[in-house]
Amino acid sequence: MHSLSMLSDGFFLSLSLCLDIGLVNVAIISLTLSHGFRPGFWLGLGSCFGDLIYAALALAGMAALLQLESVRWVVWIGGAAILLFLTWKMAREALFPASAPPVEGEADASTPHLDPKRGFLRGVLLAISSPSAILWFAAVGGALIAKAGATSATTAPVFLGGFFLGGLCWTLFVCGLASHGRKRAGTGLLRVCHVLSALLFAYFSYSVIVDGYRDLIVQTAHAAS
Repeated sequence: MHSLSMLSDGFFLSLSLCLDIGLVNVAIISLTLSHGFRPGFWLGLGSCFGDLIYAALALAGMAALLQLESVRWVVWIGGAAILLFLTWKMAREALFPASAPPVEGEADASTPHLDPKRGFLRGVLLAISSPSAILWFAAVGGALIAKAGATSATTAPVFLGGFFLGGLCWTLFVCGLASHGRKRAGTGLLRVCHVLSALLFAYFSYSVIVDGYRDLIVQTAHAAS
């Protein structure tokens, strides 16, 4: 019963993170709308592993880790660079949209083949660089994981397994929903999603850059003086 409780705690904690309509969800929906279920699923699967990394770090005391200035610099610069790239990419696709490729099951030699490994890696990096995920784990997730008591060698793997399962179920749900919408709405829905994605990525880029500047440069300068 205790193991089942750990599994369910991890599962529902993961869902609480996934329900935040942030970078990863938008990227999964956009990719599924433009290229179909499978590419979106590989991206979502990668994000599950990215979130799992943060969950494992939370078990090891992630809040303490983020107190290290070198770690905050890496998170700031790396996250800002990824977010700026995604902002540019989504803005380009919104301004110059390609026609939506055929839905799955329709052959088309012009449809680009997306490498599952690249999609998976992109999902990992996107989850790691997501500001909402970083803040969630640092401010909320770490405390909730500690409260769950999943700190031993036997309970931690069960808890993390439930956490991963929650993210996987959410990925399947979102990809299935977006794939259905793609079949129904096609190019119009795709362009709207790209516009919203570009705006969201631009907002997060601005937020990460400004917050990092205040935290790592302005506050450090004031402390030094």
